[in-house]
Amino acid sequence: MKRNGKIICIILDGVGIGAAPDANLYHDEAANTLCNTASKMGGMKLPNMASLGLGNIAKIEGVPSNGNASANFGKMQEISKGKDSTTGHWEMSGIFLEKDFPYYPNGFPKEVVEKFCRLTGCKGILGNKPASGTEIIAQLGEEHARTGFPIVYTSADSVFQIAVNESVIPLERLYDLCMIARNQVMIEQHAVGRVIARPFIGTNGNYKRTTNRRDFSLIPPSTTMLDILFENNIPTVAVGKIDDLFAGKGLSEKIHTTSNAEGIEETIVWAKKTTSGFIFTNLVDFDALFGHRQDPKGMKEALEYFDAQLPRIIETMNGDDILLLTADHGNDPTDNSTDHSREYVPLIAYSPNGKRNVNIGIRNTFADLGKTVVDYFGFDGKELSGTSFLHSIV
Repeated sequence: MKRNGKIICIILDGVGIGAAPDANLYHDEAANTLCNTASKMGGMKLPNMASLGLGNIAKIEGVPSNGNASANFGKMQEISKGKDSTTGHWEMSGIFLEKDFPYYPNGFPKEVVEKFCRLTGCKGILGNKPASGTEIIAQLGEEHARTGFPIVYTSADSVFQIAVNESVIPLERLYDLCMIARNQVMIEQHAVGRVIARPFIGTNGNYKRTTNRRDFSLIPPSTTMLDILFENNIPTVAVGKIDDLFAGKGLSEKIHTTSNAEGIEETIVWAKKTTSGFIFTNLVDFDALFGHRQDPKGMKEALEYFDAQLPRIIETMNGDDILLLTADHGNDPTDNSTDHSREYVPLIAYSPNGKRNVNIGIRNTFADLGKTVVDYFGFDGKELSGTSFLHSIV
């Protein structure tokens, strides 16, 4: 049965809820972004998510279980290979990747670097190793200013990152470098999940990243929930880095944001003026600012800020509208790694007229989310992986 309301799906980027069954393959056996953060900080105050049932999914210090939860709750397991944002978002949209993206723990091979320099006209690059973005900028920023060479680096994720000082290499030139890397260099066996522009400003010893980051993702290899909705004239609104992760495919509106706060505000704006459609929001600060930087205090404060804004999002909902809260992977700020972690992700599903306090269990794949979304709008989504849980929540 087709419904005429809206779905608001918010991805709390990097907010996992415990090691996945195959976490040992990724050395993440002890990872638990939510629970470990709460434990490290002596508890978290998340009363609104607690009322929805977050504390029923796992024992989170400061977040009690709720026998009368106003929403439905569970968690999802990723079956695709990898633990990055592209893989997570693609899977929840209906794509199962049997082969992981390529990684470069020893830096990019000579043929990649030479091809990049030849096609871009760069006389050389700096870096070419896995690194923290803030650290490599601090290490190489002065040499970058002196030589004009871009800083190229990777991480434990499948990424080709280019960092430049905006006063040395203009933004448009940086974006051109990224487009060349995406479309002509990092292809075939080197087809990384994302090419990322990482601009910064400042002088030696006082560098600061700007908000002009851009991600250049691969085009999804098959049909996603966004494609199905878009092709059937269901509005699809992307807030945050969703546009980047799907290379703009299947999206009616694309709103780029620079912070969780801005992403929340844009979600509210679009939720108020969308009576029927799909709003897909990624709040990246949890991951980018706190998980990768091993900052449990920042993670706690960001979660508490989101929780405080949650009632404003719920106020935009009517009747059969649905709110879905989940994540794309983990990024435990209390472990000894700045990398993503292979974790279950929480799943909360709320609807004003829907069911309450239903445990929708452990979903075998993130793709169940995408299947549920298209089911809501009346499509069978036979092109997608996953199983709808719509009947459990409405």
